[in-house]
Amino acid sequence: MMQQKRNIKIIEWEDLDKRKFYSLGIFMTMTTRATLYPFTLIRTRLQVQKGKSLYNGTFDAFCKILKAEGVRGLYRGFMVNTFTLISGQAYITTYELVRKYVSCYSSNNTVKSLVAGGSASLVAQSITVPIDVVSQQLMVQGQGCHLTRFKLKPKRVMDTSKHKVTFGQTRDIVVQIFHADGFHGFYRGYVASLLTYIPNSAIWWPFYHFYAEQLFRLAPADCPHLILQAVAGPMAAATASTLTNPMDVVRARVQVEGRSSVIETFKQLLAEEGAWGLTKGLSARIISSMPTSVMIVIGYETLKRLSLRPELVDTRHW
Repeated sequence: MMQQKRNIKIIEWEDLDKRKFYSLGIFMTMTTRATLYPFTLIRTRLQVQKGKSLYNGTFDAFCKILKAEGVRGLYRGFMVNTFTLISGQAYITTYELVRKYVSCYSSNNTVKSLVAGGSASLVAQSITVPIDVVSQQLMVQGQGCHLTRFKLKPKRVMDTSKHKVTFGQTRDIVVQIFHADGFHGFYRGYVASLLTYIPNSAIWWPFYHFYAEQLFRLAPADCPHLILQAVAGPMAAATASTLTNPMDVVRARVQVEGRSSVIETFKQLLAEEGAWGLTKGLSARIISSMPTSVMIVIGYETLKRLSLRPELVDTRHW
């Protein structure tokens, strides 16, 4: 096993000071989301547009949004999206607890990571989907407002142009969704989200360990382990993003356009835009997921190191 070859003792759940772990974790997660949010917004707009009706790609979208809507345009829906911090902590907790539970039945690190990653996404998406539904409706306002059924009231648009910070536009969208679809509307695309993020998470962890092991075998003996892990993370992210992007496109369209059938949305996408339609937003998704993976590897493992119980500091290392 890779851990045995490196003589690395993995920091497990029971080794952590939970108070430090959660407080530092929230700060690191918020910093990551704020840095990468523009690419999440761009990905959403690319995925829900018809063909190339609005943007020709990630870079084109970035330039057009920045020119027409300013920096604030790249952060539409960010305030409501910050509530996904809750799901982020739920993901971390579930991952660590399930990993600990599976270790009672298997010592295989890939098995533990696959099961724990998939389970963590199931819990996290149950919390995230309503937040995503609202934030995505806000993301496609501005240049992309024709892509959604819901529109901000003129007064809210005027307030936005004056750079006033307000949750009024979020309230407008929430009310419109509830009036149109009821409570069910906030879980539109739930199945599509599960079909996207459970495989994505379940794939990322095993591929991460696989790439890390291969890099370890090829790298010089004096190469720091953390550098190899930091390279393996983005490689795993690119792989997982590529494999799950078709369903992510379907998920975005179901949630933004108000569709009810994942299968019909998938068929229509293929009929209208062919196989190319399944790759929409992929570059933006990879761009946002790769730095996230680096932060997960470096930041999350550093977080665990900083959160170690004092009596274990000298006995656990990477």
